[in-house]
Order: sequence, then C-alpha cells, then structure tokens
Amino acid sequence: LARDAGRRIHAPRLTLPPWLRTKWTGIALFVAVLFCYELFDLWSLPRATAYLVLAYFASALVVDLTFKGASFCKYFCPIGQFNFVASTMSPFEMRIRDTETCRACTTVDCIKGHGGHGGIAPQRGCELRLFLPAKVGNMDCTMCLDCVHACPHDNIALATRVPGAELLETRRRSGIGRLAHRTDLAALALVFTFASLVSAFTMTSLGYAVEQHLATMIGVHSEAPVLLVLFVFGLVVAPILLLGAAALMTRGLTSNVPFPARELVVRYAFAMIPFGFGVWVAHYGFHLLTGILTVVPVLQSAVIDAFGHAMLGEPAWRWVGMQPGSVFPIQLGLVVLGAAGSFGLVHATSLRDHPTSPTRASMPWLAIVAILTTTALWILAQPMEMRAVSFFA
Repeated sequence: LARDAGRRIHAPRLTLPPWLRTKWTGIALFVAVLFCYELFDLWSLPRATAYLVLAYFASALVVDLTFKGASFCKYFCPIGQFNFVASTMSPFEMRIRDTETCRACTTVDCIKGHGGHGGIAPQRGCELRLFLPAKVGNMDCTMCLDCVHACPHDNIALATRVPGAELLETRRRSGIGRLAHRTDLAALALVFTFASLVSAFTMTSLGYAVEQHLATMIGVHSEAPVLLVLFVFGLVVAPILLLGAAALMTRGLTSNVPFPARELVVRYAFAMIPFGFGVWVAHYGFHLLTGILTVVPVLQSAVIDAFGHAMLGEPAWRWVGMQPGSVFPIQLGLVVLGAAGSFGLVHATSLRDHPTSPTRASMPWLAIVAILTTTALWILAQPMEMRAVSFFA
C-alpha cells in the first residue's frame, strides 16, 4: 500500500545493482533488529517501537521509490527474510494448475502484468520476478497474489504440499537459482536457526547472569559490548565450528564425496530450518500463551468516555494467561517436532547426495541437531522473563 501510494507521485527509474541482489544485506539488518530489540528493550518502549515502525516504512519507501520491482521486500526487509525462511515450513504454496497452459501462453502476464484490456483494470505482475512455471516453493514469495490476478488463464492457485519438501529440490528455480549454489541463503537459514537459541537465551535469568559475568570480565558497564559478544558467538562462531566440523567428518566417514566442505555446509544448512522454526514458535508461543488474556484489561483501559471513565469496567489486570509450567509441555512438543523435521531432512539430504552411504554421511549432522535440541530444551526450561505481563517466571 505504501509503495503503491508513493509510486503514484514518483515512479522509480533505476534497477538494483547486481552486487546488492543477495541476502547479505537482509541478513545484517535482520541481526541488527534482533540486537536492537534486546539492547533497547523495545517490548517495553511503545514510543520507540512506533518510531521503529515509522523508520521501517520510510526505508521501504526510499528503496522502492528509487529501484524498480519489490527490491525492499526481496533483498532488504529484515522481517521478510525471517518470513522467507519460515515459509519453507508452510503446507501451502502458489503453484500453476496446468503446465501446458503456461507453455502455450504468449503474454507472460504473471511476470509482466498488463495495462488493462477488455474493460479489465490494469494489473501488475510479480515484482519479485518469480516466474511461476519455474518457481519452486515459497522462498522469496510474499503471497501478494499479484500473479493470480494477472494470469489471463486463471492457471495459478494456492496448493498444498509437504512442508520443507522444497529444501530438497536441486533443480534451478526462478529468482533464486540452485539452493546448493546460494551461500547467502544457507547463511540466512543458519542465522534463522541459531538466532532462535540466542534470542531465547537472552530472555532467561541465566542469560542475564552470563551477561553480568561477561561485563565483569570485559570490564564494561554498557550492555552493548556484552550482547555483541553473545551474538557473535551464537550467530558466527558456533555455526562455523559445528557445521565446519560436521562437514569434515562427513568427508572422512564417506568415500568419493563430490562436494568440497563448504558446499557440504550449504547443502545441509537448509536441513536445520525445521528445528529453528520449532524453537521460534515455542519461544513466541510462551509469550503469547502466558499473556493471552491481557487483551481484556488492555481493551478495558482503552475504552473510556469523555470524562476518562472506563466504560467496560475497571481493567482486570489479574487476567494474564496460562502459567509457565502449563506452557512448557507445549514448548517441548514444538521443539521435538521441529527436531524430528530436521532429522528427516538431514537423512533425505544424505540419501540425495550420498546414496551409497547415507547413514554415515548423516551422523555428524544428526549429532548437531541433537546438540541444538538439547540446548533449546535446556534454555526453555530456565526461568524466562514474562514480557508484556506483570510478573516473572
């Protein structure tokens, strides 16, 4: 909506330079948002959150009024990068109904759009440049449905699929290429996965204790350098050490490995996504379920008459939600379910890339998933800050 409104006043004329058409900038911005969220405690600063939202829209407008297409969504949007990875776990995707219909199509309106004809209003095509016949999965798809409205043959629909199946596809896909050749997408998958642990850890009482200990060791009084150490270790050092060791072990355990260690890391990195998704849902599910009833007193405090009197009664701030002990079994199930998905993807990846010795090839990567799962359950079992409610676990 904001982009369309802005482009009525100023149409973009430039094309995003090739060196910016990667996920590296989006990854940096995603990490920066997580870092600032923790550093400035944005959950307790409504005014700061409002300024962040305004800055977000302003940035989107600047980018999309300068460059053609949906450049901000595809390459810069931090929330978009998070959602692109999470969308690989969706049971739905946009897909063509009939291949022959697309082969006979001469207009390619799903990409180009059309200027309106036969009384039909103008309609843009996919601004993320995803050609539906060659599109695989949800990566980079924002579900805007522009392609659906632009297709003159009604040949595009929302279809069901097996969650995560797209991560095993080796063929070239529109707008992305081959996953095995996209180091930036693999890095995004790993940041998504390991950030789920770092974000949860920084909200526990143990996390606060570790921060205080690090501050004493470093000799600083500011939280910023301490958080920086945690983020660098959790999002850079730990993934490199774990996955690098797993790649070397796979090469040692299997014979005639056709890929260098770096490509092995890229190929198996996508198998970590189900686990990361499970931890993110378990983490945010904790805050949602423990504070789900606060909507009642919030609504009561918002509805007032001209004299400032509560029209729905005095806010019942005693209404909070589920107790943390009741939420933990749900978290446990979500993490275990995500780990099971990663176990399955690891084995399927080994069957695809190492058909002669899939079990041996899988062992180091299965060990990583087991280590991460144990770590996640340990973190979630710690007393966690009850954000948005009035007490702590």
